[in-house]
Amino acid sequence: MIKVKPISEVIGLRAYVEDGEYFGNVEGAVIDNNKIDAWRIKATKNSFLNDSLGGAKGALVPHSMVKAVGDVMIVRKAAAPSYTEEQE
Repeated sequence: MIKVKPISEVIGLRAYVEDGEYFGNVEGAVIDNNKIDAWRIKATKNSFLNDSLGGAKGALVPHSMVKAVGDVMIVRKAAAPSYTEEQE
């Protein structure tokens, strides 16, 4: 049975990567043709996004990279952007 959850209940959830590391907070969704295309994750203090991206405010995570949504959102580790000093 498929469980349906309104987007308004997903906004504000904490997002974690598969290994349990805090990723950020769900800030919004990108909708295309009545389907969720991506999730906007906000980089918050002490989050993986804040630590890895420095000054970035967040990231877009494709919906295909989301493993589960319940009390929290679980995203695949591959969705985590990688950052190197060469990209500066």
